[in-house]
Amino acid sequence: MTSHSPGSAPATSPATRTGRDIARVVAVAVSAPLAVVVSFFGSGAAGGTPVAEAAGGALSADATAVAPGGPAFSIWTLIYAGLLALAVWQALPANHTDARQRAAGWWIAASMLLNAAWITAIQFDQVWLSVVVIVALLAVLIRVFLLFTRVLPSSRVEAVVVDGTMFVYLGWVSVATVANTSAALRYEDIDPFGWGADVWAIIVLAAVAAVSVVLATAGRGRLAVTGALVWGLAWIAVARTGDGGLVSTPAAVAAVTAAVIAVVATVVVRISAERSPTRTTAAA
Repeated sequence: MTSHSPGSAPATSPATRTGRDIARVVAVAVSAPLAVVVSFFGSGAAGGTPVAEAAGGALSADATAVAPGGPAFSIWTLIYAGLLALAVWQALPANHTDARQRAAGWWIAASMLLNAAWITAIQFDQVWLSVVVIVALLAVLIRVFLLFTRVLPSSRVEAVVVDGTMFVYLGWVSVATVANTSAALRYEDIDPFGWGADVWAIIVLAAVAAVSVVLATAGRGRLAVTGALVWGLAWIAVARTGDGGLVSTPAAVAAVTAAVIAVVATVVVRISAERSPTRTTAAA
């Protein structure tokens, strides 16, 4: 019989790798490069139609009052690089039985496949289908976010490569979902209640600000999520004030306000969490 000192955790043996672990590792390892390859095609570099030009320019930087400026999409380079690094990290034998990967690995693979599906839908000018896909992608990323915020990563590498990647992914897709939905409405020339682009931009960006507060609270001030959100909001503001584009001062002001709210909420929640005796925040 073994004994444990009061309050100590019983010794545990290393988890046994199973066939399901191998299948999950392979699924993530295959899905990451697939997403990158499809994205490369969707960029127009391999013969596909650039996303901004597909569907008659429905997703261009000037299509709607909440469309981010073109340079905003460079964040995908960071996300795809992170997804590839994540795929390599989780494929290392030492991480095959990682509890967090067991919980979230299949969801991560699904997010990559949905990313590829979104680009495919746009290539075929299926704007409304792209909305359905990106909403599903957002739901999957929220699921991963909730799973990862329950338990801290075991190392700084995991915090950056795994949590950092998925949280930046979530922050950007939160903004992209709004832009995509607005683009679909504009594509069909739908203006609910006839309020006009400026009013809807303010309403939509207020909703994004509210979402940023919810994510900051639920994630105890995760910086990566807020950073990506603010990046997208900042480029919406830039696009609405630039020369030769779709100018909208109300949308620009609403975007900047939403970004400020996101930053303040994250800082307040993070400081509060770090002061707590039972602090559970992570660098990501």
